[in-house]
Amino acid sequence: MPEVDLVFPRAYVEFVNPDDASEVLRCDLTWLTSSYMCIFGQGCCGIYDDAPDVGCCTLGAHFADKADEKRVAAYVDQLDEKLWQQKPQGRAVKKKDWIEVDEDGERKTLTTVVDGQQACVFHNRKDFELGAGCALHALAFVLEKNPVETKPDVCWQLPIRRTFRTVERQDGTSYTEVSIGEYDRRGWGPGGHDLDWYCSGNTEAHVAPEPVYLTHEAELTALMGRAAYEELVRHCDAHVRSRSALALHPADPR
Repeated sequence: MPEVDLVFPRAYVEFVNPDDASEVLRCDLTWLTSSYMCIFGQGCCGIYDDAPDVGCCTLGAHFADKADEKRVAAYVDQLDEKLWQQKPQGRAVKKKDWIEVDEDGERKTLTTVVDGQQACVFHNRKDFELGAGCALHALAFVLEKNPVETKPDVCWQLPIRRTFRTVERQDGTSYTEVSIGEYDRRGWGPGGHDLDWYCSGNTEAHVAPEPVYLTHEAELTALMGRAAYEELVRHCDAHVRSRSALALHPADPR
């Protein structure tokens, strides 16, 4: 099925963060009530057609900040060879085994090429005992944690996108607008338009029995806070009950 256009009518809700009066949450109800789900291993074509089994792990993950890197490092130390296919053998894991600096000087997970396919060093290939997938994701289940805790921020957030901007009111006051919405192709920067396949606007990925705001509770709570998430649920519930066809995500089944 074809990918839908990037521009279409969307419904939004804005509300003050219950835990921080200086923040206003601006949430994309069209995306958050859509039937999107990650279909890695269930029809995902990968972002590049020469690496269909790699999903969106082809380019590695940029760390959001030092805290993000430090948190992930603590879990890398807990990976063994049963969970991580490319774990160095016979010695302790070093930062250079899984971190690289890109051309812009930003730190990210190392990428390696296996059988001609480039991917994040934590991406286990399909010939691995556990099959294809993220070693840090697998670790989360072993530790009985949510992958939100073990994976780099950008990995567990995708394809939800959080952005910030300062809004100046006419009375001279200001607030921080926190937008929660769809991480579509444009979120990847100019190169996003060159991806061979992308999930958020593709009909094949809009097959979940429940909407994003419920299936991604852990991610949204981490991004917004518990009180704000509960307020979001109230608005999403109302939107689901009352929304018209114009407010549906065009990739959702009709």
